[in-house]
Amino acid sequence: MLNQKILMSGARFFSNNAQINPYYQTETVDVEKAEIELAAIRRAFESAGMTVVQVDPPEGSQDGVYTANWALVRDGKAVMSRLPNVRRAEEPYARRVLQDLGFETLTVPDDWHFSGQGDSLPCGRFLLAGSGYRSDPRAQAFAAEVLSLELVQLRAVPKLDADGRPMINAASGWPDSFFYDIDLAIAVLREDLIAYCPEAFDAESRAKIADLPMEKIVVSYEEAVEGLACNLVSTGETVIMSGRAPQFRAEIEKRGLRVITPQATELAKGGGYIRCVSLTLG
Repeated sequence: MLNQKILMSGARFFSNNAQINPYYQTETVDVEKAEIELAAIRRAFESAGMTVVQVDPPEGSQDGVYTANWALVRDGKAVMSRLPNVRRAEEPYARRVLQDLGFETLTVPDDWHFSGQGDSLPCGRFLLAGSGYRSDPRAQAFAAEVLSLELVQLRAVPKLDADGRPMINAASGWPDSFFYDIDLAIAVLREDLIAYCPEAFDAESRAKIADLPMEKIVVSYEEAVEGLACNLVSTGETVIMSGRAPQFRAEIEKRGLRVITPQATELAKGGGYIRCVSLTLG
């Protein structure tokens, strides 16, 4: 079973004060609604047989609900993240949480960006990893080595301005993309089954994905961006995913997997969805 045990936080401090990815909206965030959505996602995880470890959100952190970005965890080790400045307060908090849970915490150098599980998805012996937006390839290589995984280094396409030039996010100062974390572009359904949006990746990355020895479901660009379709969690038998990706859902169900679709319209205003609010612990 995949994702047997996961870590979740809370949405008490969730806000859009610093719009550090293209999904953030200027509309005021309804924190109460976000908490209700998060509780529904937690119930969906538990109904799929997953154990949920619940912790308080880090005080004052607008993105502290997105625990997937805290680390990459495997076999008792946690490679800790290096996040955008507005999220730096989450780093020591996440380290304490994981240490208290008994994990050995490892860190990359301060000047290496690393977005944790959000940009690094284990799939069997492979680590499907993004780069160029929230993660440095050196950090991905480090994580793959210490966690004994085979690195598959991928790169998503950038967000472009009106002149067709790659954009820099005004709040973070980092390059921007609708696929700033790889979990918005590719998903692990089983060790022998993944899903991805081809338009999300450059040509070299598409070739690497095509060579992977597992079945692949193609996700449309529309469902990937507007429905956040790839941002899902699967046990290998049950998939908890967006309710705004009917074509993708149909393909999953054809493979015999059960689907649960809790709604998360408020949480999506921060560019996060089902995968983002859960950190796999085992």
